[in-house]
Amino acid sequence: ISRGVMLNGEAKMFAEELSFLPQNKKGLKLTITYPKRGFDKDDETPNKSGAYILKVNHASGINIEAYDELGAFYAIQTLRQVVESERAQDGTIPALVIRDWPDLKYRGVVEGFYGEPWSHEARLSLIDFYGRFKMNYYVYGPKDDPYHSSPHWRLPYPESEAQEIAELVEACRRNRVHFVWAIHPGKDIKWCEEDLQNLINKFEAMYVLGVRAFAIHFDDIEGEGTNPYRQTELMNILNEEFVAVKGDVEPLIVCPTDYTRL
Repeated sequence: ISRGVMLNGEAKMFAEELSFLPQNKKGLKLTITYPKRGFDKDDETPNKSGAYILKVNHASGINIEAYDELGAFYAIQTLRQVVESERAQDGTIPALVIRDWPDLKYRGVVEGFYGEPWSHEARLSLIDFYGRFKMNYYVYGPKDDPYHSSPHWRLPYPESEAQEIAELVEACRRNRVHFVWAIHPGKDIKWCEEDLQNLINKFEAMYVLGVRAFAIHFDDIEGEGTNPYRQTELMNILNEEFVAVKGDVEPLIVCPTDYTRL
């Protein structure tokens, strides 16, 4: 690999992700393909999103068979680990075959703690880390963000903070990570039409920033906000009047008040 790689097929669409390898028309061939009918029946690799087969050999160079674009991205992350390993410090990588796929649907982190939230720079760095190690969910919900929780959950973010949210959404898109924006309204929510509209308005504001996945957290609250029947009713209304209407929003994620008996 010391001379770099020549991108073939679908690999050309991943030039940015493959920037850790110099690109050279006389370099080692690097090919990405998507089998039209899925992986061979005799192969143990399942036909599921994120699955791939990475092969390196003398005859054909580096070949990635991926079930979908996500599988190709994950294969590139594995190739990066090989290239950055001690084994590749002499400019070569070993011949190998790696079959890999995700078993868990949700692989990620909830920023949902109390205390000083992570900085914007730390979040961007962490999202890059998530992508490299095939994590796929980041839930934004720091308890001490006043626009996520009380007292300002009803209000839109100030312009500078809204821009940072948009940048996080883009960083997640680049790293194939789902950005989930969470709201924590239970401390002072009023079970009335006005607060329902406040929630929909806030979701609309986040939608404009690029958010396509949402969560509602009802943990760590007391009083009327803990009513499970009201919570369920609210989720159903949001699902009907926001998620279903938009058409490109992921299913809602909810953390109810009673979520553990530990």
